[in-house]
Formats: sequence, structure tokens, C-alpha cells
Amino acid sequence: MNNKIRVLVVDDSALMRLMISDILNSDKKIEVVATARDGEDGIEKVAGLKPDVVTLDLEMPRLDGLHALGYIMSENPTPVVMISTHTQKDADATFRALEYGAFDFVSKPSGPISGDIWAIGDELIAKVKMAAGVDLGKLKFIRPKKIPEKYLKPKPKKMVSEAKVVAIGASTGGPRALGELLPQLDPDIPAGLLIVQHIATGFTKTFAARLDRESKIEVKEAEAGDRIEQGKALIAPGDYHMTVKRDISGKGGAGIVGLNKGPPVYGLRPTVDAMMLTAAEVYGGRIIGVILTGMGSDGAKGIKAIKENKGGTIAQDRDTCVVYGMPKAAVEAGAVDKVVPLDRIAEEIMKMI
Repeated sequence: MNNKIRVLVVDDSALMRLMISDILNSDKKIEVVATARDGEDGIEKVAGLKPDVVTLDLEMPRLDGLHALGYIMSENPTPVVMISTHTQKDADATFRALEYGAFDFVSKPSGPISGDIWAIGDELIAKVKMAAGVDLGKLKFIRPKKIPEKYLKPKPKKMVSEAKVVAIGASTGGPRALGELLPQLDPDIPAGLLIVQHIATGFTKTFAARLDRESKIEVKEAEAGDRIEQGKALIAPGDYHMTVKRDISGKGGAGIVGLNKGPPVYGLRPTVDAMMLTAAEVYGGRIIGVILTGMGSDGAKGIKAIKENKGGTIAQDRDTCVVYGMPKAAVEAGAVDKVVPLDRIAEEIMKMI
């Protein structure tokens, strides 16, 4: 019996179809059953072949990847891994694809025709394998949130005497989870927020801008030297570890952000652990750690450090995770105070603060 993961590869470039197929077929648990030259061809082959997973290029003639994804998820729901590039246009479309129900995405290293696409081979194989086992019910269409007019103008922040921070880590499924969590937070939250989302280089600024538009708090891509302030979320830029150091010029024990290109950890940069370990050292018991959906175990050491420093810790529950990997590792480390569904995490954060 053939237990291989059956994959359909959709890309308008014959070279890319060949190379992506070769990458996937190099793994003994994966079989590329067909390729398609554009979105229309892809839709027909999804309906006829019923693959386990689809890899879908964004930029294609006749019918692009975003519109093809919409048809697939409405007519023949199938886990889809998007293949993107680093352009601003593709970054915007990629996050729309995640809202439409794509499982995750990988980024071509050097443009639409990437002769060096083998560089992301391991990542692509891992995401295809993970996608094959996903519960499609967790990949429903997300409607963009509209923020009430009163929150669109900058709101004065009521500073507290003692600085606090909420440290959040996420990976696969994280953009969807953060898109639900952050809009629930009040702009008067008496803490700053630090976020590490495993994401490709060049996508963080667009991601932060989308979250900022949908949230009452301020959200931006972190820059070295940024001060951690209440009501503001700083997202680690792709390919940089984000760390926290004490702001000796400030009052109340606030921290400032550092960025570095130290060696990848678990094959990742940034890592949740790098951020949480340093934040716990600076903030002590004035920190809340949150682990959201994602594959792997990044964040388990950081959450343990937060717990040991008498901070509060929260993990997203299995039922609402797209991938129950990082939260599971944190729970198994014995470092989580509360395990709650995604829609209750904002409430739990406020209780702990």
C-alpha cells in the first residue's frame, strides 16, 4: 500500500516545477503525482487527482495563486503551501493567502526563477509533511478586522511606574493566531509586547503593518534600540535574533531591543528562546510568556526561564493550534501556568497583568 504524501506542484515556470518536484521526490515519504502550469490547470488537477497537499506559486498567468487558492479551499479543500518571493506585492498577497486558508508558505531565495531553490528544500519538505496532517477545519477563511474609528488616531499612553512585558512566540499558524489575539488587546494594556514569529526574511515589515491596521495597540517591526513601551508590540525582523537588555537611562526597569545575526538555533533565526531568555533576565517576575501554535520546540527553554523568574506563562491549547508542537513542548517542560484556547489568551494575559 502506498502511504506516501501525494503532492501537486503548481508553478508557471517549467524549471521551477521540475526543481520543486525533485526536492519533494527526494524524500521517501513524498510523491509528486502531477504538476500544473497555472492556477486554472491546478484547480482542474486538484479536483481530478485529490492530492494530499498542493504547493502553489503566487505569480502565474491566466489565474494567479491567490485566486486559485480561493477556488481550492471553497470547492476542494486541500492543505496548500504557498511559494512566494520577497517582493512587496508578493508579501501582501502571501498574508492574504494565509487569511484565505493556506497552511503556510516558503519563499524562493532569489526571485520567481530561483536556480538556488534547493536552499529552502528542507523547509519545504518539512512544511509539506506537516500540512498533510493538518485539520482543515482550522484553516477557515479569516475576515479582515475593522478597527473602530476612535482607535485609528494615536492614543496617549498611561505609563505605569513599573514596566512589564508580554513575550509571545509563534511559528506555523502564527500569523492567523496573532491576527486574532492582538486585536483583542486594549490600547491601555499596561505592558509592552515582544513577538517572535518564525517567518522568511523580508516579510516582517508587511506582517507588522497588517497587524497594526487591525489592532488597537501599535504594532511595528522591531529595530535595534527600540524601547519596550506599554501598548506597543515589537516583532522580530526575519533573519535577526531579537534580545532584550536593560535600559539604564530609563525608569521602572524597562528594556530595550537588541538585534543580532548570531548562529541559527534549531535552524532558526530569530528564535523565541533568544528573546524570552533575555527578557526574563531583565524583567524578572514582571513578564508574561505566551507560546502559540507552531512546529518544533522553540520557546520551551524561554518559557521555563520565565517560570523560574516567577513570571506568568500561557500556552495555546491543542484544539485551536494549527500545529501543536511548540505549545506541547512548553507544557511538557512543566513551565506553563495556563493552557487555554486562542480566543481566551488575551483575557488570560490581562488577568495575569
